Amino acid sequence: MTAGGELFHHLDLAGAFDEATAMFYAANVLLALEHLHSRGLVYRDLKPENLLLDAQGYCKVADFGFAKKIGADKTYTICGTPDYQAPEVIMRRGTTKAADYWALGVLIFEMLVGDPPFKSLSGEPLGHLQAYACLVVSMFPNFISESASSLICQLLQVSPERRLGSGPTGATEIKQHKWFSRLDWQAMVNKTLPAPINPKLKNPLDTSNFDSFDAPEPPPVPAGKVDKNAHMWDLWDWIDEPSQ
Repeated sequence: MTAGGELFHHLDLAGAFDEATAMFYAANVLLALEHLHSRGLVYRDLKPENLLLDAQGYCKVADFGFAKKIGADKTYTICGTPDYQAPEVIMRRGTTKAADYWALGVLIFEMLVGDPPFKSLSGEPLGHLQAYACLVVSMFPNFISESASSLICQLLQVSPERRLGSGPTGATEIKQHKWFSRLDWQAMVNKTLPAPINPKLKNPLDTSNFDSFDAPEPPPVPAGKVDKNAHMWDLWDWIDEPSQ
């Protein structure tokens, strides 16, 4: 069950996360990506809206509509959400697991700052390209630690071959980064670490952590006003007749 709602919902309420919270959920996501990649799958749509919290406050990756089994090959389809697309995806140079790690870098930045790093640029995906090579430490707010900015910069390498996690050991490279040095990975796997977000649930079917999508009631028809298209439904009267 994922009654805790979207990570996006909780990030929106908080504005931004502290580093301990961001680290916890980045680690959750990294473990999920590691599992997918070990099965030859690339996810290709990492974003806060696709991360759902369970009753314990741990997040689960959802919506595998863009996931694809590629093994050691590449895929050339442009898909995903523009703010999280890696340069090689936009340029059709071939997507590998490294594209998921680019999106992880964007996600970590967004959790710490409240917005993805390229949000203020052109809404067109190609408009982001000019900024990809310009992401330097000076862009980071001073409240982000040096180790966090170091990890983000290594995940946002323009070249997928140079991107952290793209090597033969995959996610292990990222796990060994100093930002995660105090994290107990086995405790994370065992779900024995207390989650920084504790969803308030009244019962297992509580949906209060999700946005409401109830359709609005149609406006009432003023008295005496006749729908000029009502005659179009005359032939459908039989639908309401009781069966014989």
